[in-house]
Amino acid sequence: MNPTTRKIATFLTLTALGTAVFPLAANQANAATYVTNVAATTAQLSSQQIDAAIKELNSLGIMNGYADQSMGEQRAITRAELASLVYKTFSLEDKSGESIELTDVNPAAWYAPYATKLVDLGIMEANEGQFNPQSQVSDAELEQVVSKAMQRDVKSVHHWMSTFYAENGSSTRGETAVLLNTARQAIPSEQAKIERVRSLNAITLIVTFDKPLTAVDEVFAKAQTDFALSGGLTLTNMPRLKTGSIATYIVPTSVQKAGEVYNLTYKGQDAGSFEGSGTKLNMTKVSQVTNDTFEIEALQENGVVDYGYIISAYSGGRGANAFVLDEKEQAGGQTYQIISSMQARQVMITPEGGEPIVARYVPFTQSTDGKQEPKFRLPEGQTLQSGVQYTVSSDWANIDNATFTAQSFDALQVASAQAVSETSIEVTLAQDPGDELFSGRSVTLTSPSGDTLTATYKYSSRKGATGVFDLVNDGKLNPDTIYEVSPVGDWSVASEVTVTLQ
Repeated sequence: MNPTTRKIATFLTLTALGTAVFPLAANQANAATYVTNVAATTAQLSSQQIDAAIKELNSLGIMNGYADQSMGEQRAITRAELASLVYKTFSLEDKSGESIELTDVNPAAWYAPYATKLVDLGIMEANEGQFNPQSQVSDAELEQVVSKAMQRDVKSVHHWMSTFYAENGSSTRGETAVLLNTARQAIPSEQAKIERVRSLNAITLIVTFDKPLTAVDEVFAKAQTDFALSGGLTLTNMPRLKTGSIATYIVPTSVQKAGEVYNLTYKGQDAGSFEGSGTKLNMTKVSQVTNDTFEIEALQENGVVDYGYIISAYSGGRGANAFVLDEKEQAGGQTYQIISSMQARQVMITPEGGEPIVARYVPFTQSTDGKQEPKFRLPEGQTLQSGVQYTVSSDWANIDNATFTAQSFDALQVASAQAVSETSIEVTLAQDPGDELFSGRSVTLTSPSGDTLTATYKYSSRKGATGVFDLVNDGKLNPDTIYEVSPVGDWSVASEVTVTLQ
């Protein structure tokens, strides 16, 4: 049984077992249920796909055959061959890295410059200088090598390999050609052009390019200029590449007007039009979390997913909770609504018998600790009044349980602080808050002479009860000076907490 046949047999066994969606354990009792995108198709890698990929790579001078004129598509690929193919596919000749001597590679060998370059760049490994050029490449190694070479998340590469990937299986030359031909299309380009645009919901566009954007073109400030929308519609954050796609992006916008036709240009070129969506996101309930902050819950089990779990940029940090949505926003037979970036979002919160108050999104709180619960905060100095009933409303979301009665929350207790560097400190609470409650908070550090420094929370830095706070305005701690730490506002209290840079 050749490698491809063996892996097809393994794949059929897996798909027979794995067409269902398996929920993962949530981090906390009230967390959403997360699913993995288990293979829900019996698609297999065809000889036509292999032949087409090999023909394309051969025409580009990337893949060559053997002396007998064969391409060896069913042969297990060696590390030497893979190094050559990856080097040429991703044009690595101008890249530089750490120089590492390969003790088992003859400098005169045909593959020597390719092996050396890939090891120098950290794309392929050499154990104690041993490259093992004739060793067969496993599917797992192929996945890692291509991910590193193109600087794309592993889950996307794994998705592209789904028609032939097998645990402990070795890759063939034909399979490698198919993967590299796909990956070659996913190389970012400064000349990327929009092919399709559609509105997914009231605050989200799905935009497909012919090539992925460069890192420079993804930057929010530049994207705001490059994407020009009619009707006063604007981008509210940077476009984010969907995991598993070649060049499809989730693009957050200000709230669209249902039925209005918007025109889009990209870098001055007409990119088509789309109809504004009236679809609001289905959120579950509102809950108070501090005296000035509340959160709005959404559940994946209800078919709503935060974009943080399905974008390439966050895939590596989300572990098994990250998955792939297809072009119809489906995974495992479930169609999902997508919560795009909450940056610049706001909701109205109205006390019973009172006037509405604008509450703004607290950055980096929309999907944390295994939960989808973006947090919103009242204007500075305002608090929720205990015993008063509040109702939250939104022009971008439907909320099943939008009313709650406020309670009085005890302030968080700062137990200690420690200098990390001259520009950062760690603040530790008396107990783990179990959620991202540091976000948007600050502390002051006062020296014996009365000089004060301000440090703000470094978003997403919390580990348990401890979070990192960075000094602002180029502030620096003076060595051997004892600073008294005091919270800014009443979000927490600190009794005789000091920090010293040793």
